[in-house]
Amino acid sequence: MTLLDDPRPISADSHALEGPEVFEGLPEQFGDDAPRIVSKEGEGDFITIPNNPKRTRNVAVMALAGTRLDYKTPLPREHATKPSAGSISDPEIQAYFKGGYAAMRPGLTDGARRPDDQDIDGVSAEVLYPGWFSMFSLPNLDLLVALQRNYNNWMSNQQTASNGRLVGLAAIPVQVPEVALEELERVIKLGFKGVCLPSNAPKGRRYCDEEYEPMWSMLEEARLPVAFHVACWSHIPDWQKAMAARDSIVQYAGSPTLIHDTMVELMVRGVCARHPNLKFVLAEFNAGWVAHWLDKVQQGWARDYAKDPSHPPPVNVLEIWKRQFFATIEDDTAAIATRDMIGEETLLWGSDYPHTDSTWPCSAKVIEEMFENYSPETRDKITRTNVANLYSL
Repeated sequence: MTLLDDPRPISADSHALEGPEVFEGLPEQFGDDAPRIVSKEGEGDFITIPNNPKRTRNVAVMALAGTRLDYKTPLPREHATKPSAGSISDPEIQAYFKGGYAAMRPGLTDGARRPDDQDIDGVSAEVLYPGWFSMFSLPNLDLLVALQRNYNNWMSNQQTASNGRLVGLAAIPVQVPEVALEELERVIKLGFKGVCLPSNAPKGRRYCDEEYEPMWSMLEEARLPVAFHVACWSHIPDWQKAMAARDSIVQYAGSPTLIHDTMVELMVRGVCARHPNLKFVLAEFNAGWVAHWLDKVQQGWARDYAKDPSHPPPVNVLEIWKRQFFATIEDDTAAIATRDMIGEETLLWGSDYPHTDSTWPCSAKVIEEMFENYSPETRDKITRTNVANLYSL
């Protein structure tokens, strides 16, 4: 019995909501550098770091889709699109902020109850990414390693409690390559089916550097897909800091640019050539831009080689994409329209539950509308069998 015996979609991009257990023991070991859960009377529950208060976050921010069933008036939704984001001033959302974990759906922190939320949405399973993205960019590396180990232990338990309906991705501390190998070996033994790495290499490094070769080799041998999620930075590069001065809509619409450096490091600078069986997932960058971007990379690679032929000559980046890359989409109909160019086997639908951009609790309806002009085979690949095959479900 496998998940493919269930005809419902599988979300390739959903999120955990880290419970207090993820942060247990860290304050005692690392003092005020460590994140912890703090409850504030009348304000809710927060993940906070005393020595870095700018990272304080109300846990409800990471789970706003979970309140949608409580609305007296459902959020509006256009054809083939996710529900609107709603307003931060809505009484339902304000109550959610103030209520903390106790106000949330139990399935957000309890793997045994997560299937309840999946059944409401019409999905059979979810691939889970972390919810608190800061775990990838803590400057204290010993703390970062300890937190990610805590998270992986917690996620392993969440998967077990879900009876196979959660597929958690392990966080790997790439800032310390030798420790990354140790943790990778450990999570392989724990039975994880994939890993999540920061969407950019640590500052001063590139993922094509020699020090990461043992990690890529171990991942390839274990047949574990490598996922990069939007906003899961190892650090915020200077160009991204400069983006903060631009219009917020420009920033949101330009989110795919956040993964381009990493893609070039992998596709052009040798990682994919050395590890042709390694699979990579771009999560929540959507994919309507991919066909055009690959064409520009091909042109750019040819131009660079013409200037300096001492580097390896260009190869077909579209072939690399089709062989080794996948992208998650939510309501990205542009990506589906380019499926013949980039390969419909490379697209993975995801609900993004419980984040604001989620299609929950109407994913089944959104999918029906998105694929109304496409064959059942295309729909089944993008919403179910592609992700099942990728993660050996």
